[in-house]
Amino acid sequence: MTDDLEDFKTLMNAATPAPDAQRRVENLQQAQKSFARAQGLQSGARPTVKRGPIARLTEGAKSMLNVLTHRGALTATTAIAAVALVAILPQTRDYVLEPNSRIESRSTTSQAPHSVTELEADSLEETAAAPLEKPVVDVPVVVSRTAKRQEGFTAESDGSVLFEIAPNTAEPFLGGRVLGAIGDNQNTETFSNTATNPLKVTAEDPVSTFSIDVDTASYSIVRSSLMRGQLPPKDAVRVEEMVNYFPYSYLAPESDVPFRPSISVTPTPWNEGTQLVHIGIQGALPQIEDRPPLNLVFLIDTSGSMQNTDKLPLLKQSFRLMLSELRPEDQVSIVTYAGGAGQVLEPTAASERSKILNALDQLEAGGSTAGQAGLQQAYQVAESMVEDGEVTRVILATDGDFNVGLSDPDALKDFIAQKRDSGTFLSVLGFGRGNLDDATMQALAQNGNGQAAYIDTLSEARKVLVDQLTGVLFPIANDVKIQVEFNPAQIAEYRLIGYETRALQREDFANDKVDAGDIGAGHTVTAIYEVTPVGSDAIRNGPLRYAEQAVSEGSDEIGFFKLRYKSPGVAESQLIQHPILPGQGAVTEDVEFSYAIAGFGQLLRGGEYLGSWSYADAIALANEAKGEDPFGYRAEAITLMRLAQTLSQ
Repeated sequence: MTDDLEDFKTLMNAATPAPDAQRRVENLQQAQKSFARAQGLQSGARPTVKRGPIARLTEGAKSMLNVLTHRGALTATTAIAAVALVAILPQTRDYVLEPNSRIESRSTTSQAPHSVTELEADSLEETAAAPLEKPVVDVPVVVSRTAKRQEGFTAESDGSVLFEIAPNTAEPFLGGRVLGAIGDNQNTETFSNTATNPLKVTAEDPVSTFSIDVDTASYSIVRSSLMRGQLPPKDAVRVEEMVNYFPYSYLAPESDVPFRPSISVTPTPWNEGTQLVHIGIQGALPQIEDRPPLNLVFLIDTSGSMQNTDKLPLLKQSFRLMLSELRPEDQVSIVTYAGGAGQVLEPTAASERSKILNALDQLEAGGSTAGQAGLQQAYQVAESMVEDGEVTRVILATDGDFNVGLSDPDALKDFIAQKRDSGTFLSVLGFGRGNLDDATMQALAQNGNGQAAYIDTLSEARKVLVDQLTGVLFPIANDVKIQVEFNPAQIAEYRLIGYETRALQREDFANDKVDAGDIGAGHTVTAIYEVTPVGSDAIRNGPLRYAEQAVSEGSDEIGFFKLRYKSPGVAESQLIQHPILPGQGAVTEDVEFSYAIAGFGQLLRGGEYLGSWSYADAIALANEAKGEDPFGYRAEAITLMRLAQTLSQ
């Protein structure tokens, strides 16, 4: 009996791994990293992981054998252990053991929070006792309100952290874009939009007034959704931003005028009884060599919601591209915010590229999002960089998840407007999906006289921050407003396609105190009206019994175009005006392609005024009008149309 027990004890000892000093060191290092990364996550008392029933049984048997010496006791306990093994082993079929993991989970039921192993607990105690190399700011940090499971950590629905998981390094890509549907349980996105512009009766309301818009964020968001295999939310579709995403070759301005309007009146592709009034504005492109020194403050969101590959990592790559366009006399500073705000790079000459890149590389995501504090500090830094004749800009890069600190949005908008009037403009770059607060981003950019763009790929980063950098940072005209008055004797009805969020009151047009959009160097702006001529079968509103009917006075004008703008730094606006005549202008490939994109955007919003016109019609028109496409933007748009066509079926 003694020999059997000794053999059993030998087997039990053999089953216990020998101490491995090297592995202990590695585990200690991993635990320290886990502890450091966990500082940005919200959790209660740190749970611990219990070892499984089999491991606990073997440890108990081993301890029992080491203590007991009486043969009778040994015989009895051996029998009990054998019976226990027979009773417990069948139950282990309900457990799924993950290889290379210290976590066990029921395959059919959820479990209470696990705890870390004794080794991890020891290492955490050692880490806590060690002196810190840098002071730690005591600020509230939380898991992003939208992320139940983010790369790097797994959390329960109550926010408690269970265990660290390996980063997902095998995310699917298509054309350089990260794919993956946006789960409904994670999606808290909000978009800035209103109902589609209604059809107006000219005799009742002949004047249309709006601010121009050179933002392009909506098109990129639409692309991001379609590349993930989803139709975009209707509110995410702003038709004017989709149309203005593409470069067009409108007539360039002459002499010292900052831009030149081109107006065309053509048949409507989707309605034989109506016409389209196409307004194209081409901004002047001054000599780039003559631009003044540039002061840039990168305000970077480093909150916990920014850790995904299409957020902070893509942001770093994007700013690397931008640095190559800066001149030695330009200056860069970096301010970050996550729970609190801080300056991680003092104003530094762009020629010190390695210093700037090193500061970027050190950024890590973690904590909540104190956007208001970050903006305030960024503007303080910008003011310290201002010199006479220089241009100062703040560029905010975020996923828009302002979940801490934005207690008074109206006060924040007023604060940004005041800084705008002092000459420091704010542009906003959006990254990532799932918690994109597009509405806040649009409001900040509009109040800051800057541009709002959404960056979903490195190619888009190059387009916005390299190819269009001059236009983004150097406006040639401020507060640009358009007003069109239609002649009720010629036009029965009209509607403006897009610009729902840019509508102005009629009296705002001549009021120089009312803020409007800016046009940057080389920018193009497109606006499209659909008009219904008097006598057309397409008229939707019949005449009123007691309304006074318009009588033609012999004028062939269908409308009158007016534009107001301010030269940079000038308080008084200037006026440009032109009559609109039937059939004027040329039908170019640029005009027709803009129609295809306008139709595409309307289809994504429901196509209320398109009748039977379909995605197939938009694709056909875009193919016919694609023309020269040196960067592939138009070919990509056609691909997106085909995706939308498939997803809509």
